[in-house]
Amino acid sequence: MADKGNAGLIAMVVFGNAVILLCGLALFAETIWAVTDPYYVYPVLGATGKDDVFAGGWIGIFCGFSFFLLGIYGIVAAIKGSRTMLMVYLVLMMIVYIFECASCITSFTHRDYMVNTNIIKAQMLTRFSDNSSSTSIEVTNFWKRIMLERKCCGVDGPQDWVNYASTFRTSHMESEAPWPFWCCARNDNFEILNVDGCRVGLSPYVFTEGCFQHIGHAIDSYTWGISWFGFAILMWTMLVMFVTMYHYFTM
Repeated sequence: MADKGNAGLIAMVVFGNAVILLCGLALFAETIWAVTDPYYVYPVLGATGKDDVFAGGWIGIFCGFSFFLLGIYGIVAAIKGSRTMLMVYLVLMMIVYIFECASCITSFTHRDYMVNTNIIKAQMLTRFSDNSSSTSIEVTNFWKRIMLERKCCGVDGPQDWVNYASTFRTSHMESEAPWPFWCCARNDNFEILNVDGCRVGLSPYVFTEGCFQHIGHAIDSYTWGISWFGFAILMWTMLVMFVTMYHYFTM
């Protein structure tokens, strides 16, 4: 009966670690995708000094690969029945577990700070058209790109440029350019369809949707991959570690 019990525990440890190594590979790939910033929102996060969403991603890369290696090691340790190997496995897994907790917490808490229209709007109004620093130039290029590609204007809409003071307003009169012409609808050759129509705010010729939802979606996508998927792996890993510890003490 004891042998059957040990065999059952070994099977559980092997299965649990097989899931961990597969999840580790998935986490490794997903966090690499996040830190490469396919939505190109890093200029916005970097300009506020709250780019720890990506810091959490770099920690997640390390943890994902470590989970993969420790999953393999845990399977070998369980099959061999070595108490020394199991103890080393538990110690190393606890270290990686703590790092992954830091990754999840870091990314999620800083995501809450950035998903705030007032912070992003203040940054846009201050830095857009400001060529005095490389950071401001990056933020300006970001807004030009997202407004053109996503067919949006400002954070909440084109009225952001009219209702608030901005760096852009210091160099452009409201009668000539109430908002940047990157808010104007364009044809396939990227030529403005109707400059006067855009200037007076006619909806077919100016983008009336704000860009915040696109920025928020990008940050949420990174956070889900880094924090929530990482948190799910942590819950499973905790169960596997408990089973492994029970197996260790009953050997």
